[in-house]
Amino acid sequence: MNTKIVKLTEDDIQNKEQIRAAGEIIRNGGLVAFPTETVYGLGADAWNPQASRRIYEAKGRPSDNPLIVHIAKMDDLGRVAKRVPEGAKKLAARFWPGPLTMILEKQESVPLETTGGLQTVAVRMPGHPAALALIEAGGGFVAAPSANASGRPSPTRAEHVAQDLAGRIDMIVDGGAVGIGIESTIVDFTEEIPMILRPGYITAEQVRDVIGEVRVDPGLSAESEGLRPKAPGMKYRHYAPKAELILVEGAQQKVEKAIARMAEEAEDAGKRVGIIATDESCGKYPCGIVKSIGTRTDEATIARHLYGVLREFDEQEVDLIYSESFRTPGIGQAIMNRMLKAAGHRVAEV
Repeated sequence: MNTKIVKLTEDDIQNKEQIRAAGEIIRNGGLVAFPTETVYGLGADAWNPQASRRIYEAKGRPSDNPLIVHIAKMDDLGRVAKRVPEGAKKLAARFWPGPLTMILEKQESVPLETTGGLQTVAVRMPGHPAALALIEAGGGFVAAPSANASGRPSPTRAEHVAQDLAGRIDMIVDGGAVGIGIESTIVDFTEEIPMILRPGYITAEQVRDVIGEVRVDPGLSAESEGLRPKAPGMKYRHYAPKAELILVEGAQQKVEKAIARMAEEAEDAGKRVGIIATDESCGKYPCGIVKSIGTRTDEATIARHLYGVLREFDEQEVDLIYSESFRTPGIGQAIMNRMLKAAGHRVAEV
């Protein structure tokens, strides 16, 4: 398959010529990668079971891992969800369009191929103008996981999508780098008390400010083979670079010394080593390929650069990556959730 790549400017969104072409592909059962404010998504017609199956095939994604249905209008929520609790309405009013996904009881009309065989559906209204325009052009309901090969770091640029999926999908809409860089927060409203199944840019504190009591799933990092995922990313290894990734946790000075020592030992053993640091600590490592993920004074920069840095290390063919820990306030939980999954929960305590 020849994957067409189209660059999209703000004028293109207004004129909609490129958007119309992408929407026609989706209406005809094809696959289109497109930018959102979080990461690039791989879109298909949410009502078309065969199109949803094509997403799983293109990504190599397990078929019990649910897709997210993207909508562009608040009124369309009732078309996919059988019941919308008051708390869900409040969250949608506060955070949509934006990086929030909600789990609700699905309408019978939503194909099980789209929901991973579940009677629940994940729904989101993205905040990127190109995404909203594409959803409308594609029929108003677009099923879309991240546009990467399953298990790989999520794509934050169109070239990341091409690295993984060129030749497997119909079109890539290149809207430049995304703004947030990690996936949406997922809140499950099918429980008696709403539960956060995946942390993201919208924090638990922000959710509580709107709806009151909310729980954070204690099984966020569950790896049980018997676990049936209710939301993307709950069961399977995600976001992983090709090299082994090890997180090093502890007091910052001890972490820096430990990484410097381990990197030197690994290089002496003939390994090509990468180190994930910050603007503040890059100069602390005398050996290895050192990359800054951002600054600790602005945790949003860490989220924005995480997947891109992991992919850069893939390109440089490192054997081993040591990373500082980023348990910061705010979205630190979301950052560490992604990093722990990328590392396969390999953590060195110092």
